[in-house]
Amino acid sequence: MTLEELRSKAFFQNTIDIWIAFCEEKGLEWYDLNGYRSFIRHLNNNGAKMQKFPLCIKESGGLYERGRDKTKFLEELSKLSSDDASAYTLKLSDPVLEKIRLFSAGRI
Repeated sequence: MTLEELRSKAFFQNTIDIWIAFCEEKGLEWYDLNGYRSFIRHLNNNGAKMQKFPLCIKESGGLYERGRDKTKFLEELSKLSSDDASAYTLKLSDPVLEKIRLFSAGRI
């Protein structure tokens, strides 16, 4: 799923789903805790306005194969106690999509 497809579902999305869509778009492995944390730091450093989002781990995955992996990913993140390991809500405006796409996976 692309970031535009994700935005078409809802203008506000959680950063976990944004991270997964970004990685799928770029052909990257999204199940990377350090990559996600680096992504969150990138968004913060680039002025993206995010609100902490209390994501329910057991209900976040859905009934599809990726869902089981997503739940496990969230459980691993929940063991970390830093802001870059949290989930946030983010408005997928054009300027925010530009900030997202500026993220370089090589800097993880």
